[in-house]
Amino acid sequence: MEWFQAALDRYKQQQHQGHAAPKPERTHSMRSVPTPIVYTRTRSVQVPEPVLREQRIMAGFDAGPFVDAFKILRTQVMHRIREKGWNVIGVTSPGEGEGKTFTAVNLAASLAMDVTQSVLLVDANLRHPSVHEMFDLGECQGLADYLLDDVPIEQLLVHPGIGRFVFLPGGRTVSHSAEALTSPKMLALVEECKHRYQSRMILFDLPPLLKTSDVLAFAPHLDALLLVVEEGRTKAEDVERALSLIKQSTPVLGTVVNKVGHATATPATMKRMI
Repeated sequence: MEWFQAALDRYKQQQHQGHAAPKPERTHSMRSVPTPIVYTRTRSVQVPEPVLREQRIMAGFDAGPFVDAFKILRTQVMHRIREKGWNVIGVTSPGEGEGKTFTAVNLAASLAMDVTQSVLLVDANLRHPSVHEMFDLGECQGLADYLLDDVPIEQLLVHPGIGRFVFLPGGRTVSHSAEALTSPKMLALVEECKHRYQSRMILFDLPPLLKTSDVLAFAPHLDALLLVVEEGRTKAEDVERALSLIKQSTPVLGTVVNKVGHATATPATMKRMI
């Protein structure tokens, strides 16, 4: 992975040279343990454990390297965002099929198992929404229906029976997705998510960075991005290009080296880049 480390080193050098505009830090008062959540208006679905295990969602496993890997990633992410007072993170990858949705779902599940916070995962890959498929749900309404048809958010949220985890499906596919993600209604939703619940983490599962303009258009409204790459598949030039495209607008929180197709990810596959 020498090429990968070289790409990260070049990105860090550019960051230190002042190319990235720093995000303003938000300060919160002393964190308190939230009261237990009773989901009365949110649709609750008890996803069977065999489905969780088949989809490699960590909530379906009691222990082991796979679970430990995402707990370590959770700890790294939480340390960084608490330093900055951030709570809105986008998850993307340079190309398709590199495990970004898998990573977003498992990071959200891991975060939701921490009783000090709740987690909202938003499927913002409006051209190819797939978060609902991870939970073996059929076609359902979601973010697109909120943005385009004014369907109330509370009718769209799903609690999959994992801790304090709620997700907003993508809904139907949208061809003009960049415009939808930067619409006034979408940006108002992001701002509300940022400030309404101090103990809530919001993750956006975004499209591949190099495939559409969606991430470049939407990223400035996030606190930071997490970049997912697949070992042995993602090209060095794609990593460098992705980092160069976003460096001026949004901090890169870190990079996850994912081995797609294996349910035994180890802590060594999780790389942090500051």
